[in-house]
Amino acid sequence: MNIKINHIAKMEGHAGFMASVVNGDVKSAKLEVQEGIRLIEGVLVGREYQDMPVVAQRICGICPVVHNLTAVKALENAMNITVAPETVKLRTLMEHAQIIHSHALHLFFLSLADFLDIDNDIKLIGKYPREAQIAIKIREYGMEIVKVVGGRVVHPLTNEVGGFKKAPDRDALQKLIINSKDILDMALELGEFFKTIKLPDFSRETEYVCLEKGGGYAIYDGDISSNRGLHIPVDKFENNFHELQKQREVIKRIEHDGQSYMVGAIARINNNRSRLREKSFKYVESLGIRFPDYNPFHNIWFQMAEVIHCVEESSRIMMELMHLNLNEVITREYQTKSGFGVAAVEAPRGTLYYHVDVDAKGYIRNVNIITPTAQFLSNLEDDISEYIPKIIGLSDTARQRKLRAFIRAYDPCISCAVH
Repeated sequence: MNIKINHIAKMEGHAGFMASVVNGDVKSAKLEVQEGIRLIEGVLVGREYQDMPVVAQRICGICPVVHNLTAVKALENAMNITVAPETVKLRTLMEHAQIIHSHALHLFFLSLADFLDIDNDIKLIGKYPREAQIAIKIREYGMEIVKVVGGRVVHPLTNEVGGFKKAPDRDALQKLIINSKDILDMALELGEFFKTIKLPDFSRETEYVCLEKGGGYAIYDGDISSNRGLHIPVDKFENNFHELQKQREVIKRIEHDGQSYMVGAIARINNNRSRLREKSFKYVESLGIRFPDYNPFHNIWFQMAEVIHCVEESSRIMMELMHLNLNEVITREYQTKSGFGVAAVEAPRGTLYYHVDVDAKGYIRNVNIITPTAQFLSNLEDDISEYIPKIIGLSDTARQRKLRAFIRAYDPCISCAVH
């Protein structure tokens, strides 16, 4: 039996799926990327270093913030530039906001209909108008933070090597702080709604990899850790994780010790849930899940938990910023010099890595970008190979619906993967 889905809608980018099953045994299962390679890394080579964050954030329209942040961090590490603590807080705030608006979009408008047997979003919104409004308001909150701090929602303008071109408006931050209480209440209400969604029962043991940092839920920085005991600094990533270029594929796959692994909300919750903010931690506990949890469908619930956490944490950070001198974030003078730098930030879909080499005049000699989808693609296919036998007896229509739901639960970003 051959299973083929020509196009999987409601995810970022274009992809299909095909599998071959013989006597109930899955011989192959493959996500077919239907986009051409974009060669952003090659475009950056030879350009001045200031161009890198501006160009790299064009990799994705949903998660441009994390590309901007990671590119800037890598360049600062390459040239040994230290920024003010206030700058780090602002950047951390931006990434929490990025996760809020990306997760809110995916949770309600991209993945939810799959688990309610609703075939289009018009019907979904009609049946759940209150929840749709909440999801939109939560997303708008995240987008407004990015706009206030970064200058605009898509492809932010203010963050740069050494700091920010402009400090955010205090009055705008104060309005966001006031609004955050209502947004948190809405997030908790939406979380209760998602707890009522019945997710498929499936489990396959895997390695979960993410950043880890003592004293907090790692988003902006930390070391690389896994549930199997791995703990290394970010600059050792390329020594421990290996890129593979398979024939007729435009995506470089990533393996650890020759095996697939998983990143994203499910990895972060499995490894770092004890560091969640109070209401988010209680939400995870209320799910009644035994950890470690290897059900990829639960990525949905864990994204919801991260929305709650990031709303809590964004409010806390903004209140701290109100008591600081925001002019400290304005870019400080620094010296351009040669070097190589590595950086990592937790994107909504998992850890994003950048490696950059810069010469003495500030021109880029080499860039390597490793995106979350490139990291979890092999794990997705390994998972789905074990999932197919459980649904093989369904009709073609029902089976395809289940497979689409499985793939969308991973929340892949094809545009990032083919960068």
